[in-house]
Amino acid sequence: MTNYYEATVLTKGEKKKFGFYAENKKDAIDIAKIKFSGLFIKVEEASEPLELQFKKFKANLLKNVKKKKIKPDALIAAIRQLSVMTNAGLPIHDSITEVSNSTSDTALSFVLDNLADDINSGSSLSKSMENFKLELGNLTIAMVKLGEKTGNLDESLNSLAGMLEEIRANVIKFKKAMAYPRNVMIAMAIAFTVLISYVVPQFKSIFEQLNAELPLPTIILLKLEHIFNHYGPYVLVSLALVFVILKYAIDNYRHIRYGWHKILLKTYLIKNIIKYSTLNRFTLVLSELIRAGIPIAEALDTAVDMIDNLPLKEKLSSVRTAVEKGQQLNEGLRDTGLFENMIFQMVKAGEDGGALDKMMQKVAEYYKMKFDAIIDGLSEAIEPIMLIIIAAMVLLLALGIFMPMWSMGEAAGM
Repeated sequence: MTNYYEATVLTKGEKKKFGFYAENKKDAIDIAKIKFSGLFIKVEEASEPLELQFKKFKANLLKNVKKKKIKPDALIAAIRQLSVMTNAGLPIHDSITEVSNSTSDTALSFVLDNLADDINSGSSLSKSMENFKLELGNLTIAMVKLGEKTGNLDESLNSLAGMLEEIRANVIKFKKAMAYPRNVMIAMAIAFTVLISYVVPQFKSIFEQLNAELPLPTIILLKLEHIFNHYGPYVLVSLALVFVILKYAIDNYRHIRYGWHKILLKTYLIKNIIKYSTLNRFTLVLSELIRAGIPIAEALDTAVDMIDNLPLKEKLSSVRTAVEKGQQLNEGLRDTGLFENMIFQMVKAGEDGGALDKMMQKVAEYYKMKFDAIIDGLSEAIEPIMLIIIAAMVLLLALGIFMPMWSMGEAAGM
């Protein structure tokens, strides 16, 4: 992500400051020397002006609204085609152009056309893919880098397609597991909203006539009814605005994204889904890289690059540091605190026996099994939460409406 810098330049006997963006201070100094005429004084990282922050926010918002996602099935099919064409000896530029012309996904076609133009200008495929990280994903870029390093791009693309198909299957499985609880919760939310908006107001007039002290559940219901009927649209707009601002902050500020990812790693169910899917991808890519003959330190770099969760990425990045200091891979993995004892023993056995790639593949299969088990048991794990929420909603409605009625009955019977 680019940072904002200010260059102080002496021009016509007067000091002037010019703001601009650069990747780092070295690049900023180079840009300032070329871009601004006059006696160059210094370059400093500065706070981005509010006006520019607003423009950036607006541009990002419009970009996200207009941006069309690439369909996963279309991307997998395109990678399969590229693998076959590359294996047949066709130039990568011609292969990409051919796939772009044959796909019906306009978003994918746009990305492929840009990749073809970049390659035509002398850029490598992985380098040009960096401009479309959000559309293609870190895994795609990592595997293409592997293919370029080893000279077996066709094999890497074929392996990538297999991995993406596996991820796609897991996503479909996840959606199916979530379909029933999601539909039940939506139905309950609609029913609750209808009752609050139309049924509770009928009782409200009765309760007001009583002038009696109302129980807490009834007070909560009446407060909710007041908010729904008087401030409903404002609440919805506020929630939408909070969502947009939060998403923008997570996407554009690393420390906020880090904090959000940390929260996800402490959230029931989600933490295990993220952890095991990440470890599965990490070990799978690492095993492919080691099998291709890439040095372990370099393989770790590429495997870590495709991790999205920042706290996990930070922990796994420490493995490379440990390996560079002379430690074995199993010792570096142990220090992260993410792996079980069984994994250390398996990796150590692979290192001692000269079959580290095969052992890492078995580790990847183990984490895939763990991830699949979580997804398969997702509905059962969500059911208790769902039942608690439904019970709380029903209890609130029942007590809120019937407790005052019981009080009225008791008063009438006296």
